[in-house]
Amino acid sequence: MRRHLFPDDPRRVGKDPDYRFTLANERTFLAWIRTALALAAGGLAAVTILEDFPGEEVLGIGLLALSFLTAASSYRRWALNEQAIRLDQPLPPSRLPMLIAIGVAIVAIVSAILFVIDLA
Repeated sequence: MRRHLFPDDPRRVGKDPDYRFTLANERTFLAWIRTALALAAGGLAAVTILEDFPGEEVLGIGLLALSFLTAASSYRRWALNEQAIRLDQPLPPSRLPMLIAIGVAIVAIVSAILFVIDLA
């Protein structure tokens, strides 16, 4: 189970690819980590800054959960992509972009609803 969630170091298999592919994969990983940090900052800001806003805890915890999902999934995505590059195989599919898009859309909808409730 652990190996399925956290693959072993992919640099131990296959052959060294053109370094540009490895660096591009690493940049993508770092972009996912930046996204996770931004979601975490938004979640913490929602909880601490929006003190009088109804539902700020729900909004903040939702953003923090989305941040955790992004950060936790980014290493696995990097490792599986790196392994595929080294073995000259197609890149594996990932649901992470879809999950993040759905999560951000849900957060936006919940935020709008909470904003309307606050105006009433």
